[in-house]
Amino acid sequence: MQEHHRSGIQYLQTATALLHRVRSEHPTAGLLEAADLHWWWRTPRSTDEIPQLFWFDDAGRPEAAVIATDWGDAVALDPIVLPNASLDWIAHVIERGLAHAGELGFSSIDVVIDRADHIMREVLVCHGFTEEPNSMLNVVDAWLIVSDRIAVSPLHAGYRLCSRLDTQDQPHHMVHRNGPKLETRLQQTSLYRPELDLLVLDASRNVAAYGLFWFDPDTATGLVEPMRTENDHQRRGLARHILTEGINRLAEAGAKRIKLCFNPTNTAAKELYVSAGFKPDKQTAVLSRKGMKHGGEGR
Repeated sequence: MQEHHRSGIQYLQTATALLHRVRSEHPTAGLLEAADLHWWWRTPRSTDEIPQLFWFDDAGRPEAAVIATDWGDAVALDPIVLPNASLDWIAHVIERGLAHAGELGFSSIDVVIDRADHIMREVLVCHGFTEEPNSMLNVVDAWLIVSDRIAVSPLHAGYRLCSRLDTQDQPHHMVHRNGPKLETRLQQTSLYRPELDLLVLDASRNVAAYGLFWFDPDTATGLVEPMRTENDHQRRGLARHILTEGINRLAEAGAKRIKLCFNPTNTAAKELYVSAGFKPDKQTAVLSRKGMKHGGEGR
């Protein structure tokens, strides 16, 4: 096994190849889809050009990684291993990732794990991590088998469904939350498709709701991220219409399974997604360590 670094768009390409390997070995293993990282790329971050840590097998294929992402208040480390990885290898990847983060000078670290993954939890606790029960990164992963999807729901009167292809004459509908470079950055990724970037406009062409649907043809997997209904337009079924229409478009593109995440305290989101056929699969836990010493404390 060889350890190497990748940065910038090359990191994103390599992580995509690794996550494709994960998905080829198991339909729902792990916490990340390649499209998750493509969505994260939407805004510039301090971690964009750092040396991200990867391992490659003798054939040059990515075997594991620890991805660092700057979320503002802390840097999140995401260990990625293949589904059949040994316990010793998982421990090595995490420990080497923590050391690398220390060498880069990151002092506050969050790691998101499957709440049922006692192996990763034990390794992190041994390195001084404690659980953050109120973190916004605590989410439920839910999956839909496309053949189980429901019919597209009707659109409330006075609204019109569009895709980004229909609104090129105006700024992207998510720039006010994600910054002016959003569209340029999305177009740098291999998985963004403007025809799956859906929005609902009211009679005055104001954005009322939106949802971004990702299709990964290498894994026949779809991802819904993000979805939002603006406050003045809630309780009109707009989210249900976008969701069911987006699912239908993913099915037409060739998706077999679709994933989304929601906060377990968001009852409305849970009811919407479950009623559309999504089944909760796993829940995450966030473990955090503050004030990590440089040089890889805990190695």
